[in-house]
Amino acid sequence: MNKVLIIDDEDQLRGLLSRIIGLEGYEVFQADSCKNGLKQLALHDPDVVLCDVRLPDGNGVELIAEIKRVKPLVEVIMLTAHGNIPDGVQAIKNGAFDYLTKGDDNNRIIPLISRAMDQVAKAKQESQAEIPVGREYSFDTILGSSMAIREAIALAKKVSVTDVPVLLTGETGTGKEVFAQAIHRNSERAKKSFVAVNCAAFSKELLESEMFGHKAGSFTGALKDKKGLFEEANHGTIFLDEIGEMAFDLQAKLLRILEAGEFIKIGDTKPTKVDVRVIAATNRDLTKEIENGHFREDLYYRLSVFCIPLPPLRERVEDIEVYARAFVQYFGAKMKKKGLEIHPDYMECLKRYGWHGNVRELRNVVERSIVIAGEGQLTVDDLPLELRRPVPAAGETGGFSDFDMANIEKNHIRRVLQHTGGNKTEAARLMRIGLTTLYRKIEEYGLGDK
Repeated sequence: MNKVLIIDDEDQLRGLLSRIIGLEGYEVFQADSCKNGLKQLALHDPDVVLCDVRLPDGNGVELIAEIKRVKPLVEVIMLTAHGNIPDGVQAIKNGAFDYLTKGDDNNRIIPLISRAMDQVAKAKQESQAEIPVGREYSFDTILGSSMAIREAIALAKKVSVTDVPVLLTGETGTGKEVFAQAIHRNSERAKKSFVAVNCAAFSKELLESEMFGHKAGSFTGALKDKKGLFEEANHGTIFLDEIGEMAFDLQAKLLRILEAGEFIKIGDTKPTKVDVRVIAATNRDLTKEIENGHFREDLYYRLSVFCIPLPPLRERVEDIEVYARAFVQYFGAKMKKKGLEIHPDYMECLKRYGWHGNVRELRNVVERSIVIAGEGQLTVDDLPLELRRPVPAAGETGGFSDFDMANIEKNHIRRVLQHTGGNKTEAARLMRIGLTTLYRKIEEYGLGDK
């Protein structure tokens, strides 16, 4: 049954709309505020939301962006006061499907909901046809909606249409190759080769041969000419992962390619011309490597024409649930354990963990959990021992000290709420987190009545 959520603080109007919509065969849920609306959204997963502009704890027009962030496929219909066209226009800009004027558009309600439902069904069908967990390597399939990941995607989109070198920085497992692939797929070189090489996987001699190729007879075992990876990537893109591990003298050959578009093969006397876009990645601090004499400063400045730092997972906790659910869906289907649910305590343990291996580590943990889980639900017992931390009740700190990150976060949220006079929308904006995340943390830390 298709579901509709009504968010309005007028009890009579909410009841009237519920009866009208319910008679058409829709399952209807109600909420009287932004906070309760977001709760109902998470609890019932509606297809269409009818939302008032003026709500006790926020602005409905601003709430649209949060609803679309949390549930991108949901369609929102705005309920505006008589003649208030600017609210309706702004609602459309924020992603609303359409808007209705209270009292004047009663005849439009059901047809509009029906059209919105058709749009949701079409969007769901299209999304189910996509390969899960970002395997298409496009920007649209990079998971996460936190401010940090959205900023990284925005930067990558801007640079992808140019031909300048890109340096991706970040810890292991943050998705540097996924970003490199997406940049290539969104560039004018998309139909040409994308060649990836891990600079840490080869010795200096082997890496030089792999990257630049060699002539027959140039060394023992070189029985015939060999094309290097730069030639294989000609007119396309080469991705140099772990660039900080490249031997110092090889860095000079890479610099020559960036500056002159040519290199000399092992055993050759004349240069080979190539037209290649270079995307490099590292989990090292290259400025420190320069200070220590391990990395060429001139090469660094050529590679870092456009630098994109990728945030670690622990700095975008709100994205953990998105990744976890995607991995559950993907591996559940792969292991023929479809329909697996995630127990709230399981999810809470994921959100509290440090994830030093980032998305890659999270993927491995979820895959392992599904292997050992029974039918129906993932529980804390399915997690590795190091992740099984007890989840404190609301208002409890679980023995956190003043130096514990959770306690620091709790105190910071309390101070920001005091600064904004309890305005949660403004507090979320100042802290650059989603409104849903703020409400979750307020409940988690027992700050609701503070």
